Amino acid sequence: MIITDILSELFGYDKYSEITSEHSIKGTYCDLAITVESKVRLLIEVKAIDLDLKEAHTRQAIDYAANKGIDWVVLTNGNLWQIYKVFFAKPISQDLVAQLDLLTLNPRSQTDRERLYMLTREGVQDQLLQSYYVQSQATNRFLLGQLVLTDAVLGVLRRELKRIYPEVKVQLNEIEDQLRQNVLKRDVVDTPEALEAKKLIMKKTGKRPPQRAKPPQEVQIPAASSDTGRSLAANGEEGRSS
Repeated sequence: MIITDILSELFGYDKYSEITSEHSIKGTYCDLAITVESKVRLLIEVKAIDLDLKEAHTRQAIDYAANKGIDWVVLTNGNLWQIYKVFFAKPISQDLVAQLDLLTLNPRSQTDRERLYMLTREGVQDQLLQSYYVQSQATNRFLLGQLVLTDAVLGVLRRELKRIYPEVKVQLNEIEDQLRQNVLKRDVVDTPEALEAKKLIMKKTGKRPPQRAKPPQEVQIPAASSDTGRSLAANGEEGRSS
């Protein structure tokens, strides 16, 4: 009832036509559903005010959304509001897009006001959640990390290195290896999020990452034993005498 009052009095939803309690989803019930213009836009899972929001609660809310085909889920205990975007892939996944703490919001902060406005009726109607998500993705660390590893950026780095060391030849694969192993964090280049970012870049640019040939490895010649050395020396003497 408290969350319903917040949604109605603070966020502007009609309590009787746009807020549905105990929303039925394939035999189970999500606590609240927000309907705007006859379409369910948000599912809201509500926990007790003194209960910490945990991963199990998130999974429960995401399962509801997946069964209903709804992109956006809010998990709240009245104080903390977590906004998730749901991805209908295999397996189903989610991304925490924003988090609001109503007890610590600063009314003078434009960032806090914008995040709060996303949950209002007008914000949901104008799909500000999606706009905010797209904006955040444009600068997320996984996408930036994968962009750094593209040939376009590697080529710029090689040109700059050439200016500093004109006498040295550096290959793109050498720069890429250094970035992967010693510069970028592992989770930026070797995680499912990084793979999704790479797929996005390929989709938008129409370019597939090149298959680089590995540089040839140096052949290590084992040191000759003393017996082998004497044998080679003896053969050399025989050759000179003949």
